[in-house]
Amino acid sequence: MSSFPAPNFRLDGKKALVTGASRGIGLAAAVALAQAGAHVTLAARSKDELAAACKDITASGGHADFVVLDVTDSAAVDHLITNQGPFHVLVNNAGMNRPKPLVEVTNEDLDDIFDLNVKSVFYASRAVAKSLIAAKQPGSIITISSQMGHVGASNRTVYCASKHALEGMTKALSWELGQKNIRVNTICPTFIETALTKGMFEDPTFKASVVSKIALGRVGHVNEVMGSVVFLASDASSLITGSALMLDGGWTAA
Repeated sequence: MSSFPAPNFRLDGKKALVTGASRGIGLAAAVALAQAGAHVTLAARSKDELAAACKDITASGGHADFVVLDVTDSAAVDHLITNQGPFHVLVNNAGMNRPKPLVEVTNEDLDDIFDLNVKSVFYASRAVAKSLIAAKQPGSIITISSQMGHVGASNRTVYCASKHALEGMTKALSWELGQKNIRVNTICPTFIETALTKGMFEDPTFKASVVSKIALGRVGHVNEVMGSVVFLASDASSLITGSALMLDGGWTAA
């Protein structure tokens, strides 16, 4: 049995950066990483929510700090990571959606969604990779993508395009960074109950339509994303890179 050591899910001594960490999936990811032993830096635009989140994490015995950050500002991202890195774990979580029919999508919608969903991921991944390579340290870059990065859906043309872009970026980065021992993967949730989706689920017709496409017959919960974040951040997933971990309840299996 000595030749089969238990998988190591611990992150003690690791530094992690989570974007969009003030609420929802980002906050859950930060909590999970702290519970696994990492020192977590929470980044978002909302100072009060970040401060409250850090207070809760430290009160529970975790280690966390926060920074108010606009991840679409490449200079600000570079400054943070240059001065506080290297971060061994990056969770690119910040993102947005504006569901609209194609003919109602504005150029501003297109720019805003791609700036946050795609360009910010590029900025943070580039800066984290650069700092890890300079320090000759391994790392794990995790991007919260979506099942919509693998399928299409009405009223989500731009969102789907942005998430498909993340999947392509992840595959390319896995090859570019693999020899540096930096792994790059995505997590692809289905519809998750959060403050942002609460309004959508108040429409029973919409919710019924969503649930009908999920093999498990229900939407997901934020805590169900936490284990996958720790898994991909830890040495337990040391052979996984360039992959998409589907948390879609079977949506894409149809």
